[in-house]
Amino acid sequence: MMMRFLISMMLIMLTTNSYAELPDHQEWDTLLKKHVSLLRGGQASEVDYAGMARDHEALQAYLERISHVSLAQFDLSSTRDQLAFLINAYNAGTVELVLTEYPNLKSIKDIGSLFRSPWEKEFVVLLGETRSLDDIEHGLIRGSNRYEDPRIHFAVNCASIGCPALRNEAYSGAKLDDQLQDQVQLFLSDRSRNRLQNGDLQVSPIFKWYREDFERGWMGFQSLQQFFSQQSALLGLSQDEVRRLNTGQIEIEYLDYDWRLNGRADLDAAVVKITATH
Repeated sequence: MMMRFLISMMLIMLTTNSYAELPDHQEWDTLLKKHVSLLRGGQASEVDYAGMARDHEALQAYLERISHVSLAQFDLSSTRDQLAFLINAYNAGTVELVLTEYPNLKSIKDIGSLFRSPWEKEFVVLLGETRSLDDIEHGLIRGSNRYEDPRIHFAVNCASIGCPALRNEAYSGAKLDDQLQDQVQLFLSDRSRNRLQNGDLQVSPIFKWYREDFERGWMGFQSLQQFFSQQSALLGLSQDEVRRLNTGQIEIEYLDYDWRLNGRADLDAAVVKITATH
């Protein structure tokens, strides 16, 4: 009888504690709040890389701390905590990569070479392996088939002006859905990146590069047109324009991507240019 009781108690404990906890992201959150400024109501952001460089030890301490998370511990955590963990690791890793060459670069692409892009450089220790940013985004996030959420493309940041804003707070499992939806709203409502102009729907090339993620049915969308129709209010589309989009009368055109570093001086110049031309 006692043995059955102990087994029952163990089963209850396993059920009620089915998820392992991942480390919090306090150091990263503090760095973001201190060194990331939001522009145009959060549609864009600028990073004080000089300030990040002064606090480089704190950034490295954060990357070191999350490097100790084992794959087994990660797998036992909730999918929301996992995805928040990976997005934060990617964004912190991107800043770390920029700092390896800062201030002697105008774009993150300057770090790459003819034979290897900066995203292929293996330097982030994560889940028991030394990984590249590509490994994190395309392998752990997109390639795992665990998360199935195209909104991640508005959260991972490539340190460029053309990229969706780097959020000035860390992602967390508890707030992840609200944070991702906020990123979608901010990005789609930015007319410098997505707009109806000259009879075409001109959008960020992010939608070209990752079109398949928006057409996999992950959020009920089978085409980009369906996604844009669902987000018509953010894009400023009327009901008639939505109808014309869905019937092919409005074509989707992809804008150029601005690969300049999203640092203060670079972004200020870009904002002036955008304001002058719109």
